Amino acid sequence: MKDRILIVDDDRAFRVSTSELLRQEGYDVRSVANGQEAVDALRAANFDIMLLDLRMPGLDGVNVVTVLREWGEGVPILMISGFGTVDAAVDALHAGADDFLTKPVEPDVLIDRVAQLLERRPSARGSDAPVPGGMVGRSAAIRMVFDAIRLVAPTEATVLITGETGTGKELVSRSVHQLSERAKGPFIAVNCSALAEGILESELFGHLRGAFTGAHRDKAGLFQAADGGTIFLDEIGDITPAMQHRLLRVLQEKELKPVGSVESVGVDVRVIAATNRDLRAEVAAGRFREDLFYRLNVFRIELPPLRDRRSDVPLLVEHCLETLRKRNGANPRLSCSPFAMRMLQAYAWPGNIRELFAALQSAAIRAGSGRIEAQHLPEEVRASVRTGNGTGEERYRGYKSEDDERAAIVAALERSDGVRARAAELLGMGRTTLWRKLKQYGIEEDV
Repeated sequence: MKDRILIVDDDRAFRVSTSELLRQEGYDVRSVANGQEAVDALRAANFDIMLLDLRMPGLDGVNVVTVLREWGEGVPILMISGFGTVDAAVDALHAGADDFLTKPVEPDVLIDRVAQLLERRPSARGSDAPVPGGMVGRSAAIRMVFDAIRLVAPTEATVLITGETGTGKELVSRSVHQLSERAKGPFIAVNCSALAEGILESELFGHLRGAFTGAHRDKAGLFQAADGGTIFLDEIGDITPAMQHRLLRVLQEKELKPVGSVESVGVDVRVIAATNRDLRAEVAAGRFREDLFYRLNVFRIELPPLRDRRSDVPLLVEHCLETLRKRNGANPRLSCSPFAMRMLQAYAWPGNIRELFAALQSAAIRAGSGRIEAQHLPEEVRASVRTGNGTGEERYRGYKSEDDERAAIVAALERSDGVRARAAELLGMGRTTLWRKLKQYGIEEDV
C-alpha cells in the first residue's frame, strides 16, 4: 500500500510541482490550500506524513501543529517555509513539527527528508492497521498500544493492562489472545471485583463436592476451563490478600488446588490482568503483594484516556453508529452532524469510551429517524462545552446567553495572545463570524 502524503501550502505552484514530484516517487498525494482544510482532511482520513507551510493566512503552520498534537494526532510533520530564519525553525519544532526545510527546496533533499521521516515513524510499516478484537483508532497514542499488542502477543509473557475505567482493557486482552499461539484455545474473562472472595475462589479454582454448603458436585474452575488458552482477570487490584496468595501460586507453579482438595491440578494458562488502580502505590500501602505485582507486571500496556486521543473520536463515533445500525435496528442513515461531532471531540469524557458509547446510544434514541444534532447529546456534554471545561479551551457552541458567548470570545483572544485566526479555531467559528461578533459585542476596544 502506498504511503499517503498531505501537502498544505497556500502557494498553488508549490502544491502542484511538489505533488507531481512525490507521485513520481510512488506516493499517494493530496494537497490543500490552508490550515483549516488540513485539519479537516486529517479528521476525515489517515496520512503517513504531512508537508506543512509555516506561514499561511488564517490558521498558520504552527497553529495547525498545535491543534493536531492537542487531539493526539501523531502524523509526522515536515514544516516548510519561505522564511528561513532560526526563529522560524525553532517555532516549528517547538510546536511539534518533526523536521524543517526552507524554500526553495531541492527535489532530492525533499525526497530524502520525506523518506527519512517515514522510516523514523515510531509506528512505521503496518502498525496503522487495526488489531483484532474491535479496537478503533489511528492517533499516535493508540498506535503505540497496537504496537505493544503485536509485540507481546506471540510470547507467553503475563500481561498487565492499566488505565482508567472505560478505556477498553478487555478489548486489549482479547487482541493479545487472538494474535497469540493460543488463539484457537478458550478465552475466559473474569471481573474480580464483581464476586465475593469465597465465590471468586470457587469460580477461579473450582471445588470438590461437599467443600462447602451448597457444593453438591465437583466443579472445575475457570482456570481449568481456560486450559490451553487465556484467562483475563479484570480489576485484579480489588482481590483480597488471601486470593493474592493463591493466585501467586498458580503463576509460580502452574498448578492449583480446587477448594476442598489436597491434591494439585496442573494448568496451562496464559494470564492477562487489568486494573484501574496504581498497583505500585497499592504495594507501598501494603494492600497488594509485591511478589504478585512483579509476576503480573512482566509486560505492561498502559491505555490512554480518551481525552488524550481526541483525534480518534470521529472513528469511535462512526464505529458505534455502525454497530447501532447493524445490531439495534437503528436508522440505516443514522449519522452525526459536524456541529455535534465537534462537541463530542471537545468533551473530556471522564468515563472514556464506555461513556462515549452510552452517550451516542442515548443520542440515537433522541434523534429518532434523523441525524444526531447537538441538542440530542447529553446535558453534561453540552454544558461542558458552554463552560469551556471540555478541553480547557473555550469553544463556541451555542451559548445560553450573549454574555456567555462574549466571555468565551474574550477568553479565547486572551489564550491566543490576540491572534484572531487562532482564537477562531479555539472557538470553532469562522474568521468572518468572529470578526462580526467582535463588532457586535464591541470587544475590539476591550482586548
